[in-house]
Amino acid sequence: MSMRVVIAEDAALFRAGLARLIEDHGHQVCAAVGDGEALLAAVAEHQPDVVVADIRMPPTHTDEGLRAALEIRSQHPRTGVLVLSQYIETKYTARLLEGNAAGAGYLLKERVADVAEFVDALARVGAGGTALDPEVVGQLLRVSRRADGVAALTARERHVLALMAEGRSNAGIAGALVVTGGTVEKHVASIFDKLGLPPGEADNRRVLAVLRYLSS
Repeated sequence: MSMRVVIAEDAALFRAGLARLIEDHGHQVCAAVGDGEALLAAVAEHQPDVVVADIRMPPTHTDEGLRAALEIRSQHPRTGVLVLSQYIETKYTARLLEGNAAGAGYLLKERVADVAEFVDALARVGAGGTALDPEVVGQLLRVSRRADGVAALTARERHVLALMAEGRSNAGIAGALVVTGGTVEKHVASIFDKLGLPPGEADNRRVLAVLRYLSS
């Protein structure tokens, strides 16, 4: 599926590289800007399917990109947001996914070097899914093991939860672990049970399971 993309990155060479990579995979880059204000203006003008934004941009190089991303998720809920960071910053991950993880992603910049992984994450976020960097997920899980419920998970269940947090489907998890789909379903059901997440039409339990340890 071809998507319309807006890029926000203050490093000109990296911004140009992102644009070329995205366009080489059949997507349209509507705008490529260098700061948070320009990002908001570009999204309002082009209404893209997905935004790729650095967290730290001018003028202070702290969280301008994240604040712009949060505003986009509030004002343009149909636009997916994939943020990039040079470092693991779990507090930013929690803020990005707070309330609803659909259409959101957080990757380390080094992950862009793995073209297939980056393109897959972009597609998932643009389609309303979730994409979290494996290293970020790992750190969040290490911290969360002290939390009630999560501490009761087995090592394999924590691995399944980590893959869920990356945005993988049950079929994707089965492929990564080289097990059957039925085995994954049993692990997922056990995770929901241990985290106290009963079935409910109004809630997405996969998202709630991930957010449980993000908010711990």
